[in-house]
Amino acid sequence: MNTKRHTLFAGTITCLLLAAASLQAASQMTTYAARSGSKMRIEGTSNIHDWQVESPFIGGLMEVGPGFPLEPGQAVTPGKVEAKAEVFIQVRSLKSIEKDGKPYSDKMDEIMWEHLKEPVHKRIVYHLTEMTLKEAPKAKDAPYVFDAKGDLAVAGVTNKIAMVVNVLPLADKKLEITGTVALKMTDFKVNPPAPKIALGLIKTGDDVKLIFKWIVGQRKLPAA
Repeated sequence: MNTKRHTLFAGTITCLLLAAASLQAASQMTTYAARSGSKMRIEGTSNIHDWQVESPFIGGLMEVGPGFPLEPGQAVTPGKVEAKAEVFIQVRSLKSIEKDGKPYSDKMDEIMWEHLKEPVHKRIVYHLTEMTLKEAPKAKDAPYVFDAKGDLAVAGVTNKIAMVVNVLPLADKKLEITGTVALKMTDFKVNPPAPKIALGLIKTGDDVKLIFKWIVGQRKLPAA
């Protein structure tokens, strides 16, 4: 075999080995998809009263590696885990509500969508980049607590955020993922709304709090 053929043969074998290793790594990942029962709530303040808006749907996918806790009471080792996710909500799915959950104001909804630049940026998107398990739960029915880092895109502006995330394995190969994070509207170049109404001027505070519950279910593998 001449040198040129030997080099070509060796290169082909290397490519095949790399492809096989990549497929093996991918096969070890477990994919979860969004399920019903999720919601995201945004809470804020104004000079008139506190306010809240809520979306009843969180979409997206999550992939986790072999060390990720998928069953209640599963033994795990604290530290970084292999996980990635792409999560989103439709801006128009956010609706203002009373504290008891009843609809609040269509006008407030329109003002909110306008400030979030909904005609151009239809979604709020979160991309998970890193998860670290802080410690194993003390009880079988307690959640696993993680430090999570990722990129949050709102109204066309993307910022890195860090938050504590709780993962609770449920029945039927589902996970309940919950968390809370404090943000400022102006960090995403969103001007706090100040709509003029009959009683005067409402001034909205810059600080908001995002509270979410994301239910995901294990995606079934396609038939061979």
